Amino acid sequence: MVPLMPVYRLTRDLVFPHPHEAEPNGLLAVGGDLGSARLLLAYSMGIFPWYSEGQPILWWSPDPRCVLDLEDFHISRRLRRVLNQGRFRVSFDEDFRAVIRACAAVERPGQEGTWITAEMEQAYVCLHEAGLAHSVECRLGADLVGGIYGIALGRGFFGESMFHRERDASKAALARLVERLAGWGFHFIDAQVTTPHMLSLGAREVPRTVFLEGLDAALRHPTRRGSWRDT
Repeated sequence: MVPLMPVYRLTRDLVFPHPHEAEPNGLLAVGGDLGSARLLLAYSMGIFPWYSEGQPILWWSPDPRCVLDLEDFHISRRLRRVLNQGRFRVSFDEDFRAVIRACAAVERPGQEGTWITAEMEQAYVCLHEAGLAHSVECRLGADLVGGIYGIALGRGFFGESMFHRERDASKAALARLVERLAGWGFHFIDAQVTTPHMLSLGAREVPRTVFLEGLDAALRHPTRRGSWRDT
């Protein structure tokens, strides 16, 4: 039998237990708040919040971790054609709120409701206004049909969620994000939880220890703070 690890209850103090103390399913701690200081500390330690409406804030550090090394991103022939045809217009930080709300509203197979609560939305909007959370918008004409949002720290990008309303829209957004991050010398996109979709795009599962080592290396570099809209 695998021994159960304690789940820590957070207080007002800005501290987290070490990720290695997480339960086998990745759950590490309960409670606290979604203030910017706590969120940034969490991401810098390889921890992220994930919970549903009506639950306390749950903090996770799964093992293994799903990570996309930028050089491993897989562009299919179909996606390459879509990008070359210029069917979609992809932008950065033009409408962060619209992207996060679309991610919250999209229906996902096997998922009831959304983990992107109003409290979560406001917390990440605050990080966006501080120049640390970013969105990628994919438009077909004037319509927002796909997008991604996440947090950038050092040379790591922590992907929170993505959505699409047209085929290939989220993949096109991800392709342009990978292209930009690679040009800036970023190391990886943290996909957090493994999905077949991310694995098909080149992501892989790595042990938590390996992820934390890569995170430490990425955080040795300064954070590119500010809007990515015109860069």
